Amino acid sequence: MHCPFCRHPDSRVVDSRTTDDGCSIRRRRQCPDCSRRFTTVETASLMVIKRSGVTEPFSRTKVISGVRKACQGRPVTEDALALLGQRVEEAVRATGSAELTTHDVGLAILGPLKDLDLVAYLRFASVYQAFDSLEDFEAAVAELRGSIPGAAGGTGPEGRDGPAKRAGEHEIPAPAAAAE
Repeated sequence: MHCPFCRHPDSRVVDSRTTDDGCSIRRRRQCPDCSRRFTTVETASLMVIKRSGVTEPFSRTKVISGVRKACQGRPVTEDALALLGQRVEEAVRATGSAELTTHDVGLAILGPLKDLDLVAYLRFASVYQAFDSLEDFEAAVAELRGSIPGAAGGTGPEGRDGPAKRAGEHEIPAPAAAAE
């Protein structure tokens, strides 16, 4: 590592610590020539292979930007998008692969996005799972309905037990039949 002050071609590591998120290492270095100290941050490189064949570094910002488009008009906060970006980055790094395709990254987004917003999930899935017919959308909606508690059997948002109760609403017992 070159010293940023005197451009000496070597430096000595004085201290190493992981960052708060655990994804990189912060190193304090000292130049043996001018004795000045400076900090470097090291991260494991993760490259994304685009459709054109070009490779570029993974970008959490690009993930968030793409998901933001799918969430347009939906009640999704910037904090939720940032958390989704972090979850996606952790998932793709956990694969252990140094290179991923853009399609792999898109598929890694689907799980956290499904947890965040179902409409945005369908929008995003229609691109990354290459929906090309109405049947593809219908199959995805049927799959989502099957995974939502209370919506089993495709009976709609009310489920099989009749209308859903609102918070604080209680069932009123039917009057007891008069004994004869």
